[in-house]
Amino acid sequence: GIYAGDQASYDSFALLLEPIIQAYHGFSGDAVHQTDLTPVRLPELDPENKFIRSTRIRVARNLKAFTFPCHMRLEERSRLAGTVLPVFETFSDEFKGHYVSLENGDEKVLERLAEEKILFARGDRFQDAGGFNRDFPKFRGVFFSENRHLRIWINEEDHLRIISQSASSDLAGVFSRLCDVLARLEARIEFCRHPRYGYLNSCPTNIGTGMRASVHICLPALEKQPDLLHRIVTSHNLQVRGTGGEKTRVTDAVFDISNRQRLGITEKSIIETLAAGIRAIIDMEKQIA
Repeated sequence: GIYAGDQASYDSFALLLEPIIQAYHGFSGDAVHQTDLTPVRLPELDPENKFIRSTRIRVARNLKAFTFPCHMRLEERSRLAGTVLPVFETFSDEFKGHYVSLENGDEKVLERLAEEKILFARGDRFQDAGGFNRDFPKFRGVFFSENRHLRIWINEEDHLRIISQSASSDLAGVFSRLCDVLARLEARIEFCRHPRYGYLNSCPTNIGTGMRASVHICLPALEKQPDLLHRIVTSHNLQVRGTGGEKTRVTDAVFDISNRQRLGITEKSIIETLAAGIRAIIDMEKQIA
C-alpha cells in the first residue's frame, strides 16, 4: 500500500519508508547500495535446451526532474514521452525498432502485440488506488526492437520499464544486452538515484537495482516435490513464481525463478546468484527425474 510520489519522497517521508525498506530488503541503517552494470561470463546453463524455455531481465527507471507516475499529471506525462521518444530514434543495430502508442496505435497492431505479450495493460486495483491509471492510456506506449529482444514500457508503474529477453538460456547475453541499452539511455537521460538507495522507483520494494532477472524453466520432477524446490530456491536467495509471474499458477511444470534481492546487491551479483541457483535446480531435477 506504499508508493513514492517523487525522488524527494524517500527523504521527506524517511520516517515512514525507512522501516519498510529495512524490513523488506534487510538493508541496515548504515548500508550503501552499490551498482555494477558490467557484463559477466557464465558457463552454459542448459546446453541441451532441455529445461530453460526463456530468459528475461527487466529494470525500472525514473527520470530525474519528473514526479513519479502515481503523481504525474497529463502535461508531465506528455513532456516525459517527448523526452524519451527522441532517444529511441537514435537506437541502431540490434536495438533498432518501433514505438507504438497505447492511445493512438493501430488496433490490429495493438492486438498482435498484446498476443505477443509486448504491451502492458491498465494497472491493477492497487495501482488504480495509487493514481497510476490516471488518464490511461494517454502518453503510454511501448518501444520494441525489430528482433523482439528489447522492449521498453513508457509511463507504466515507473517512467521506464526496460526489458531484455531471449527464448534461450543465454543469461549472460541477455544481461550484456541490457547493460548496453542502459548505457545508451544514461548517455542522454539522467535517472533518479539516491546516495544510499541507488536507483529510485515508485515502489520501495523495487529500489536499488530495480532489477528482476528471471528464467522460465520446466521442472516436471521438482513440481512433484515442491518442498525440495523451495529449499533450493531459498538457499540461493531466489524466489519461485507461477508460469505467468506473481499470483499465477504453474502450467505444464514451467516455473518462473528470479532473484529475491534488489537492494544491497549489485546487478552483476544478481546474475551470478541466479545462475548458480539455476544450475543447482537443474542438477536436482536430473537426479530425481
